Amino acid sequence: NAHGLQAMSMAFLVNTREAMVWRGPMVVGAFQQMLTQTQWDNLDFLLIDMPPGTGDIQLTLAQKVPVTGAVIVTTPQDIALLDARKGIEMFRKVNVPVLGVVENMSLYHCENCGHEAAIFGTGGGDSIAKEYQTTVLGRLPLTLSIRELADSGTPSVISEPDSSVSQAFAEIARQVAQSVNGSESDGPTISFSE
Repeated sequence: NAHGLQAMSMAFLVNTREAMVWRGPMVVGAFQQMLTQTQWDNLDFLLIDMPPGTGDIQLTLAQKVPVTGAVIVTTPQDIALLDARKGIEMFRKVNVPVLGVVENMSLYHCENCGHEAAIFGTGGGDSIAKEYQTTVLGRLPLTLSIRELADSGTPSVISEPDSSVSQAFAEIARQVAQSVNGSESDGPTISFSE
């Protein structure tokens, strides 16, 4: 538990230097065990962060678990959009709705001078959302503070709850919650506190 969130990861179960060199059936078994044997406590949502692609884990999840929806995370560049498209196509084939697209590393923001640059290009999230009749849930900048605060164990939404970065995360969370709950209202109020 951290900051009111429950988390489970293979990283909690192995030595930090141990490489997880497993074939598909072992990975799938470990995934199912973590999902079904973790003692979750009264969850509102269960979010599963998955690697890009359309492998055994993604297929097992879609076939064995009642999945409400998928959020596709991509960067704006063409090469990342290729993986995002494959993910969307896979979720469509197994009847998992795509709730929307998050464009990560949308703009580089220099924390010293304030200059912004579209290092990875522009419009990738918009183009894939339009192509698949979904929405862009939000855009997250490439900033040093996101990485530093996450690595320190106190993410932006806790350390800097009023920052533009935290507000972007909150808006994404609000839209996902609204989609999952099927609400036509403005959705839940998302706030962050220590």
